[in-house]
This record gives sequence, structure tokens and C-alpha cells, in this order.
Amino acid sequence: MGLKVLVTGGAGFIGSHVCDAYLAEGWEVTALDDLSSGQRENVPAGAEFVEMDIRSPELPELFRRCRFDVVNHHAAQIDVRVSVARPRDDASINVDGLLNVLESSRRSGVRRVVYVSSGGVVYGETDDLPIEETREKAPLSPYGVSKLSGEYYLHYFRAVQGMESVALRYANVYGPRQSPHGEAGVVAIFSLRAMNGEPLIVYGDGEQTRDYVYVGDVASANLLLSTLDLPPSGPPDAFAFNVGTGMETSVNDLVERVMEISGQVEVRREDARAGELARSALDSRKLMRLGWEPAYSLAEGLSETYRSIEAAGNRR
Repeated sequence: MGLKVLVTGGAGFIGSHVCDAYLAEGWEVTALDDLSSGQRENVPAGAEFVEMDIRSPELPELFRRCRFDVVNHHAAQIDVRVSVARPRDDASINVDGLLNVLESSRRSGVRRVVYVSSGGVVYGETDDLPIEETREKAPLSPYGVSKLSGEYYLHYFRAVQGMESVALRYANVYGPRQSPHGEAGVVAIFSLRAMNGEPLIVYGDGEQTRDYVYVGDVASANLLLSTLDLPPSGPPDAFAFNVGTGMETSVNDLVERVMEISGQVEVRREDARAGELARSALDSRKLMRLGWEPAYSLAEGLSETYRSIEAAGNRR
């Protein structure tokens, strides 16, 4: 196609898979990452790598020199607990950093910005599932506020500055390259613990649900929305797309599925964590009407994830 794309956060779990998808379609890919959480080895061989913070004053020069057609913005502070403890740090990356990207895009003539929002935190708590894009927004963390703020900044740049943009609201993304170390990414964490014969820790009764979507399916959604024709105008929700399966999977069900792959393992139950959403699932029919659909079942995706962690030797 001969198109040039910058993927911010391109050394991260999801961003690196997005780089893969662009490369497979013949795009010229530049991956930008400050490696605060991303891994250099995640960047595919066909992509140019730039180590840089999105807040860097050198970012506009990179845009001026490279003249990207599309910017895919995955770089972010993604930890809800960090945002609660240090909301100014969260805003520095997720708001100030985004504005540096958007201003650099505008000045260098970028055609479109693909922005990663969130399908969990921007909507808040609700029992009416799955959630559509037009549902009321009620973020309950600084992280959720910063992600929703990003969508409104995109609206300004779209409506006033004429720069095309879309927002992707992800469900719970899982798959190869997700870190099994830490608190986030329960599929990777369960896979590593099962592989090492360690107990799987379930908080509360285990009936809390999430919508698990495979990272390869998320990458294909990014690719589709990078060139898709967009309406000429409209509110922010008209340019936002949920990316999920629409299906709820409980933690208890996830444990059983990991057991089927790895063999019998121990389960340890601990007290529920304060502030955790009880249920979550996204209605992605809007995106599906455009030709996207999940290619991986949960069973297939879990097997791929477990095998990748096993192959990487991520043992403690």
C-alpha cells in the first residue's frame, strides 16, 4: 500500500501485534516506545524502532522528518491504581503526551489518528450488558477520566482542525507477549502460575466477569479502522468503536479453562479487592457491521497464550 504509520507504544504487548498487522499488509512501520514497560524484542524485525517518550520535545521533529500517513496511539499509563495514587503523573502521559502527539500530527499533515481508549473504565459500573458505544460515560478513576478526555480532544481536532480520528474502546485484551509478571493480565498470570505448578489466586467468589478478546483480533480492528471511510461529522461516540466479543467469562470459568490446558492445579481464594467491577462485556456490533469479527475463540486464544509463555520460558 505504501502507507507510513507510527505506532506509539510499539514495543508493548498490544502495540507490537499492531505493528505485525500493518507490516503484513505492506505498510512502512515505525514503532516508538520509551521502554518503560515495553520490550525492545517485541518490535518486529520489519519495523523501524525509535526510543522516545511521547512527551519529548523532539517528537515534532520526528513527525516532520517522517511524514506519517497514520498515527496509531497505544502509548499510555494504563494502571488504574497508579492513576489513583498519582493522578498528575497519569495526566502527564495520557493527556499531555496525547496532545504532543496530536499537535505533531496536525502540523505534519497526518491523515488519521487511531486512538486507544478503554471499554472498561470510561463506562463505569453497569449491569446492563453488553455495553454499546452510546452508553453514558461515568469513569471512576483518573485513568478513566484521562482516556475519556482523550476522546474529547480528538473531537476538537476532528471538528475544528479537520484531522481524521477514531477511538477504539478495548475489552480485556490477552494473548502472546502479555507480561505474566505483576497484577494486570490475568490470563498471562494464570498461565504462568499453572505452568510453574503454583496456585491460581481468585479474589472474592470468582463470579466477576470480563470480556476477553484475543490480541490478534484487536490488531485486525486497528488495521481496519486505519483506512475505513468515516462520517464527515458527528459526536465523539460516532467515531468510537468497542472491540470485544460481547461475551462474559467469569474468573471461575477462566480457571477451569486454564486447568484444562495445563492440568490440575491448586486454587487459592482471597478476599475481594475493593473497587473491582463486578461485570463487564462490550457490544461490538457497530464494528462487526464494518466487516470485523473475532477470529479466535476463547479456547483457541488461551491455548496460544499458554504455549507462548511456555515457549518463552517465563519461569520464576
